[in-house]
Amino acid sequence: MTEPADRLLLDRGSRAWTLLASGACLLPLLLQLPGLLGALVGVVAVGVGLVSWRRTIPGTVRLVLALAMLGLVLAMSEFRIGRDTGTAVLAAMLAIKPAETFRLRDARSLLGFALFAPFGTFLLDQGPVSLLLGLGGAVLALGALQRLAELESGGYVVGGAGARLGRVGKLLALGLPLALAAFWLFPRLASPLWGVPERAMASTGLSDEMSPGDWLDLLVDDTPALRVRFQGSEPAPAQMYWRGPVMWRFDGRTWSRADWLGHAPPAPVEPAAVRWDYQVEVEPTERRQLVALDLPLAAPDGARMGRDLELFTRRPLSALTRWTMSSAPPARFDADLDPRLRRAALALPEGFNPRTLELARQWRAEAGADDAAIVQRALDWVTSDFAYTLSTPLAGRHSVDEFLFDQQEGFCEHFSSAFVVLMRAAGIPARVVTGYVGGYRNPLGDYWLVRRSDAHAWAEVWLQGEGWRRVDPTAAVAPERIYDTLADRRPGAGMLGGALGGAGGLFDLGDWLRTGWNDFMLGFDAERQAALLRPLGIDRLDPLRLGLMFALVALLALLWMVWLSRRGERQPDPVLRAWHRLDARYRRLGLGRAPAEPALQWARRVDAALDGDPGLVELSRRFSDSRYAPLHARQAAGAGQLARELRRHRPPRGHRRDDTGESR
Repeated sequence: MTEPADRLLLDRGSRAWTLLASGACLLPLLLQLPGLLGALVGVVAVGVGLVSWRRTIPGTVRLVLALAMLGLVLAMSEFRIGRDTGTAVLAAMLAIKPAETFRLRDARSLLGFALFAPFGTFLLDQGPVSLLLGLGGAVLALGALQRLAELESGGYVVGGAGARLGRVGKLLALGLPLALAAFWLFPRLASPLWGVPERAMASTGLSDEMSPGDWLDLLVDDTPALRVRFQGSEPAPAQMYWRGPVMWRFDGRTWSRADWLGHAPPAPVEPAAVRWDYQVEVEPTERRQLVALDLPLAAPDGARMGRDLELFTRRPLSALTRWTMSSAPPARFDADLDPRLRRAALALPEGFNPRTLELARQWRAEAGADDAAIVQRALDWVTSDFAYTLSTPLAGRHSVDEFLFDQQEGFCEHFSSAFVVLMRAAGIPARVVTGYVGGYRNPLGDYWLVRRSDAHAWAEVWLQGEGWRRVDPTAAVAPERIYDTLADRRPGAGMLGGALGGAGGLFDLGDWLRTGWNDFMLGFDAERQAALLRPLGIDRLDPLRLGLMFALVALLALLWMVWLSRRGERQPDPVLRAWHRLDARYRRLGLGRAPAEPALQWARRVDAALDGDPGLVELSRRFSDSRYAPLHARQAAGAGQLARELRRHRPPRGHRRDDTGESR
């Protein structure tokens, strides 16, 4: 009994194609995992591939390796189940799958499994690099499946790797029109029918809590947080405070928000005369917190505003979103403070920071009722005696005392926290505000880029007759570390960077291209789709008309698929296809080959009828050799060259078929 085809052992070529394709599918997913986890999975994938290429890995070892990889992923995700954990498990299992890939069935299973990796990548990132890498992996996987089909057919190979990938390209061309029609014309909903599972290993971002020393990972994360385009006037970088969570509660170490204020009506604000209109493109954070230029005048569509003028979205920011906003600096902000809010803005936990409390009482006694003098005295002290650094020791019980009187070095969390505690101890209502500050203008796209490393914390103090006033003690110490952090960290000029205009040119180009991708692909929503045909004179398409247009274009795309697939049913052998075309050219002269007529005999008959047909007899002999010689002889004969000569050959001029059927 013969062995089933799926039990065939893989030859070296088929195994190489399978491993290469599965690795190409895994690569974009690895790039989206946390750095250490992605590197470990990549090393395991390479190691398993190299070892299994030379010898069989025992089943016990494979089981232990699978359990170890599963445990590693769960441990690094802190045993939280979500989008990141699921895709990381997929990557880990795909990395060790080649250990059991030796037969045709195993290879097909591996390739089918590998094709899930690009889809998992798109759950984490929809950027152009992920798309190109995922598309490359899918193309190689389809090419590998064709190689396996050739192995199953007994080794009959039509062309080499280039021809194999060319056939994959034709398959992609088959479905491309329908895919484009679905993207551009299929009616889009303003909101999704279902949500995407939240990420278990979400990237760093603003939190509802702040403890001094906890932002180190965030302050070194240079990934984009938001991009801003202003319409008309724009503020100076020193005025670009992007308002996020407002912290009221302090337990001696950690600041946190007062959640009930998020649902209270916004505080009254009297804006200054200047106004800024802008659009914010926000990267995914998986949170509902939206930042806005201090202070927003109203909540944009899809968001609400809390008491402290914080903005909250109705749905988690799990994808790239755009928001149109207006802001203005305040002339008066909550000038009549509610007694409950005053008590909350003065509250301090008992038994913490006695030296700070004593200093605040001393300042109050010396300043009397002049709150502004106490605020200025604190700023002068910070400016003269304190320094900015990211290298700080772990805080003890009396963290504010240690910072103010012993260390006198830290970053924005330390400065804002200590400043607010000092103000409250002196009887001045105060709170901590977190968000981002500054930004960098990309000269290529004329927009402002704010990175996660621009995260910042500052203080707000309440003064009689003015209301809440922003005070930034960190900026008083090191303004260059607050407003110019991104420019300081931009990459140096390299070969391409210098050609693009000095230091950071390559970075500017890359982010500008990403912004264009966001505009063209990720930002294509229901509103932009409805206005798609405006340049053609159609002002707006309602969903019904858009659906009918999609149906029409989809029908044309399906007809294209039917035509191309039927065309693909032609003879796959290029030599035989060229031979049939040659026969058709002579058939128009009445000298077509009979079905059972040998090629060489037919060529001699045509040669006699036309009084000599240069080259036809020799071409027919070479064609016969290419069809009936052994496989190695056919490959050595140069099938591609023969096919080209058959396509170029034409009957001698001056011969045509007359009314009697004779050639003359």
